[in-house]
Amino acid sequence: MLVKQKHCLAECSRFVPTVCGFIWVMVTTMALAVTENSLSEDASNLLTVDRIFHDKEFELKDPVPSKWLSGGDHYTTVERSTSAVEGWDIVEHDSATGQQSILVSADRLILERSASPLEIKDYEWSKDRKFLLIFTNTRKFRRHESLGDYWLLNLKDWSFRQIGKSAKPSTLMYATFSPDSRSVAYVRKNDIYVETVEGPEARQLTDDGSDLIFNGIGDWVNEEEFFLRAGFKWSPDSKHISYWQFDTDGVRTFYMIKNTDDIYSQVIPLQYPKPGTMASATRIGIVDIDTAKTVWVIFPDDPRQNYIPQMSWADNSEQLIIQHVNRRQNRNEVVLAKVVDGSVTTIFTDEDDAWIEVNMDVNWLDDGKFFTWLSERDGWRHLYLISRDGTEVTLRSPGNFDIISMEHIDVDEGWAYYIASPDDNAARYLFRSPLFGTSQVERLTPINEQGFHRYEISPNSKWAFHTVSRFGTPPITDLVALPSHKRSRIIVENGDIDELLQVTAHGDHEFFRLNIGDGVELDGWIMKPPSFDPARKYPLLMYVYSEPAGQTVLNQWGKERYLWHLMLTQRGYIVASVDSRGTPAPRGRAWRKSIYRQVGILASTDQANAVRALLRERPYLDSERVGSWGWSGGGQMTLNAMFRYPDLYHAGIAIAFVSNQRLYNSIYQERYMGLPSDNEEGYRLGSPITFAEGLKGELLIIHGTGDDNVHYQNSVQLVDELIAHNKKFTFMMYPDRSHSISEKPNTERHLFDLMTNFLLDNLPVHTAR
Repeated sequence: MLVKQKHCLAECSRFVPTVCGFIWVMVTTMALAVTENSLSEDASNLLTVDRIFHDKEFELKDPVPSKWLSGGDHYTTVERSTSAVEGWDIVEHDSATGQQSILVSADRLILERSASPLEIKDYEWSKDRKFLLIFTNTRKFRRHESLGDYWLLNLKDWSFRQIGKSAKPSTLMYATFSPDSRSVAYVRKNDIYVETVEGPEARQLTDDGSDLIFNGIGDWVNEEEFFLRAGFKWSPDSKHISYWQFDTDGVRTFYMIKNTDDIYSQVIPLQYPKPGTMASATRIGIVDIDTAKTVWVIFPDDPRQNYIPQMSWADNSEQLIIQHVNRRQNRNEVVLAKVVDGSVTTIFTDEDDAWIEVNMDVNWLDDGKFFTWLSERDGWRHLYLISRDGTEVTLRSPGNFDIISMEHIDVDEGWAYYIASPDDNAARYLFRSPLFGTSQVERLTPINEQGFHRYEISPNSKWAFHTVSRFGTPPITDLVALPSHKRSRIIVENGDIDELLQVTAHGDHEFFRLNIGDGVELDGWIMKPPSFDPARKYPLLMYVYSEPAGQTVLNQWGKERYLWHLMLTQRGYIVASVDSRGTPAPRGRAWRKSIYRQVGILASTDQANAVRALLRERPYLDSERVGSWGWSGGGQMTLNAMFRYPDLYHAGIAIAFVSNQRLYNSIYQERYMGLPSDNEEGYRLGSPITFAEGLKGELLIIHGTGDDNVHYQNSVQLVDELIAHNKKFTFMMYPDRSHSISEKPNTERHLFDLMTNFLLDNLPVHTAR
């Protein structure tokens, strides 16, 4: 860890000077401790890093993962067994009455070669309810535990059979039943296999999978940006499987290095396209289950200059519906592809001067005559019905508001359920609109239940798992009836955490709208110390993100970051956050697309203007003690703040950031910035490294060396540039940690200890008036 020569971060640290006059190596001999000078002797009602990240006193009870049965009148959960066998039961619940019964007990999950029941990481019922597919013995693939073993349980005779029995342990991915419940398909070593539920013999349907060719799964960048993990789909008649193939040959390799496992380092190659470089060649295949022959969908365009982010069966087994997106991602061609020969017909095109959003879930209505579509074509994100030939486009959710996400389509009753928040950009509520007839908008979340609401709606639309939280209030999950929203029962309450928070010292918080000039108003929140005195001056810490991928100003439970912010307020800080233009708030297309081709430019200006406005309007904020911190895009924003506005910001913490936009992945960066060839100046001006010479304040840089998303390279190149300009800074790397910097023992505690001490040293809390 490299640190500047000013002040040690803990008394237990010692420094060894290097050849650089102001850069030192710190060897920490014990865990960094939070400075408690500002705390009273009785600190039982005060937070510490240990209480939050080590003792986990505020760890929530997560809702038990549930799966709907019988359309929604019943559901199943995995719960710890009450029998003599230590393990897990699969329990059925009646949605209306709550009555429970064990469908599969733990003792049914004991293999002959083991005395312990299988651990259930996930499970799937066959459509005919005769078989259960259990996912177990999992291991990580990229960011998720997608590799593992699958066991098939025959619910008639309770016999077990391993799927892909000849494979090495934990090498199968994304196994799923066919619609007719007779077969299971899965991916193994980048090829697709299928086997029947009766027989153990696996049939290989593709044979060209390799380290560079992916069949049935996404490549790295498509998984990251288009959420394309499982990349194959059964036809409704179970006779074909459609699948993605990604040929990454030609995509340049980024090499990561792992140094903690052996006396020699391990090189980890990753095909990772960066802006303006070659992308994977993407195509769609349709393989016949009986013959294992693939028909390729025919697109005349260069497969390396277009994306296929979504594909599904078009309400029959003869056609696919495919979204075909150009590399600039401002045109989405919707095509129907024939299974028999792979020919395509374009039926609809969605375009935008900036970028388009991919439709993640297309639903068919009226026996395949219409499909659902979200578009911003009228300036708001609305639901449309589009006819199969594309000639009819009908608005179904009228009004000056955005649909934030589609939750459920009730084909039988003709309703679309979605999340929106027309009057509060920080909240989320459930609405519905009829799919046919007179267009209207109906709110289902009760008007008196403010906050952030999430739903998992049953297939028959009668029930929903509903989770609600608010800023500073942990979530409650219950089961509600729809459309009445009447609570049937509480699933998870987290009452003990709420009680613990009630006796924890906390000041007021508020949501506000901030005028930064030129008619621009930004949403924000602010947290004050428990004993706030408006006559005093307080340091201001801004929590930032302000990129197109997320909001920070949300009226929801903020998890450990909220608790850390609360801890800082207890020490005398004021913490605030503001969403700049370009964040995905439900404020219309113009708001979101204003950032196009100027990521890092417009938002950093908005952030600086927001700080100036806060300082003007709130005299208790000390203009000489303003800091910023953020992760990923927020780290990039913090760097832009520190480098571009050095007289405004005095301390910053930048974590896992992009320092040069040419170093991040092509899909994300080109979507919002265009291609480097036609926006070279935008890439330069949007990158913090361009302005590194401007640094005046105190800067803490943090990165995991195993970050496969925002590469450690970003920190290395920034450090190199700062050294060239003779700048002082603090630098901490976390060996082999990923973008989340959460792996390995004690990592989070160490990280937030480091951050806390940096703030106490460099954005000090004064007690004088």
